[in-house]
Amino acid sequence: MKQLPLLTCILFCTIGFSQKSIPNSTLTTLEGRSVNIQDEISENKITVLSFWATWCVPCINELDAISEVYEDWQESTNMELIAISTDDSRTQKRIRPMINGKGWPYKILLDKNQELKRALNISTIPQTFILKGSKIIYIHSGYSPGVEDELYQVIERNKN
Repeated sequence: MKQLPLLTCILFCTIGFSQKSIPNSTLTTLEGRSVNIQDEISENKITVLSFWATWCVPCINELDAISEVYEDWQESTNMELIAISTDDSRTQKRIRPMINGKGWPYKILLDKNQELKRALNISTIPQTFILKGSKIIYIHSGYSPGVEDELYQVIERNKN
């Protein structure tokens, strides 16, 4: 009987990680231009996709924490972070003022209709994906201080 919870966890973890690569999806730049997510992901480096929203305090905290070390991460691992806003039509007008105020160095894309969010079965944010090319190698949900160190370790291990 003690094995049942372990088997249940393994089953759900496997199901949750059934998506092996980023699906083809159209997003929008801050300037209103449509882009394909596949075209934004470099095959030659690690890409971090961070799904966030303006109303999500843990999302903002995570992006702020990574912003403090982002330049160092880029220098040592040649990685890139793309922050993908999942704000709906009611809160999308808050995105640009927030980004301008924060000065985040990331590429910002908008998942206006939450198409990519649905395709990846994201039910909570922040949700962070680490990709090698377009292949998903790590997924993390939620944020607590220090999680950025865990993300960096995964990036460092997979940079080559």
